[in-house]
Amino acid sequence: MIVKMNNLFLEEAANEVNPKWEKMILRREPLYQKKYDVRSQFERDYNRVIFSTAYRRLKHKTQVFYSPTIDHISTRFEHVKYVESVSYTMAKYMGLNTELTKVIANAHDLGHGPFGHRGEKILSEILMRDIGKRFWHERNGLEMVENIELLEDNENNKQNLNLTYAVRDGIISHCGEIDEKTLKPRKEYIDLDDYTTPNKYSPYTWEGCVVKISDKISYIGRDIEDAIKLKIIEKEELKELYKMLDYNEEQDLNNTIIINTLVYDLCENSSPEKGLCFSKEGLNLLDTIKKFNYKKIYNSKLLNPSQRFFEVVIHEIYNILKSTYDGKNTLKNIEVLEKYYGTLMPNFKEWLNEYIDKEDRKGLKNRVLFDLNNPRDFYQAIVYYISGMTDNFAIDMYNEIIEY
Repeated sequence: MIVKMNNLFLEEAANEVNPKWEKMILRREPLYQKKYDVRSQFERDYNRVIFSTAYRRLKHKTQVFYSPTIDHISTRFEHVKYVESVSYTMAKYMGLNTELTKVIANAHDLGHGPFGHRGEKILSEILMRDIGKRFWHERNGLEMVENIELLEDNENNKQNLNLTYAVRDGIISHCGEIDEKTLKPRKEYIDLDDYTTPNKYSPYTWEGCVVKISDKISYIGRDIEDAIKLKIIEKEELKELYKMLDYNEEQDLNNTIIINTLVYDLCENSSPEKGLCFSKEGLNLLDTIKKFNYKKIYNSKLLNPSQRFFEVVIHEIYNILKSTYDGKNTLKNIEVLEKYYGTLMPNFKEWLNEYIDKEDRKGLKNRVLFDLNNPRDFYQAIVYYISGMTDNFAIDMYNEIIEY
């Protein structure tokens, strides 16, 4: 049976009649215009995201399991596509703006570094030690799209992505690790720089709320499938999950069933008055599977060796780059080490040169971010640079360091 759209949220959608509309489409700077363009504001954002290098690198970044040789284990890229699919289905059913959910979904994890959440924790420890601030991927994702990622404009000048407020807000507000029983967007337009901790505010739009919940729905079932493929858990261990859910073992419980059940449950139980929410049974299904995943997968001792390796890789890259710092002499010090580290040092220098103040900024119209006279700026630059690395590139750079 095909369920018809209920369109309960049609009047809440992100469109021209919404009182929040002008704030939703606000950009930090006017976006250059083409003579002919049939795209909406959010379609332009979508194109700017998928043509960014950060987006392309998601296909070689760990989602949960580092597995460079098995094609069928989820990477960060597959995950954002799953979130796009789930959020599109729910937004369409509810009458929300599917263009907005599509771009937030595809952009929401651009701030993840290499090696998944373990890499995020390592970068946070480094940043806290050297600068006194946390690294969290939602904040880093916002900074990626606001300051780091560059695209060429009509005149071949590199500029910042300059996305709309609704999309930038959706990125920093998407934290899927928090367990709210109901979710509604906030009313207030805020300066996103005031966002100092994950989940400090609800998203500004209903579409952002849909993506936030879709993030969680998208990973819990697929992580079980991946864990079975990698023998992190055995199929026999699913009996424990069946028991926790009071399921008959004869019943199917796979990723398809989990996603369809949760999507339908949320759609049927949500309204603008109540917010986005599951039934008691739906929330129990979600929470129980998540609890099972933490016990059997995310906290599995089998992941410890790879996680210790990730720590060594990231620290060695950070330390060798940090060792080059000497104020205005930093670039020269980097050049000296190019003969030993023939990929890492030239690559980092080329990257850094796009964000520092210098006489010749030909072809660069992006914001200047770093003052080399300030060591804190330099340490932050290294963390940004490492966070953009794929798993494979980080390991290659580590191998270059130890082989010299």
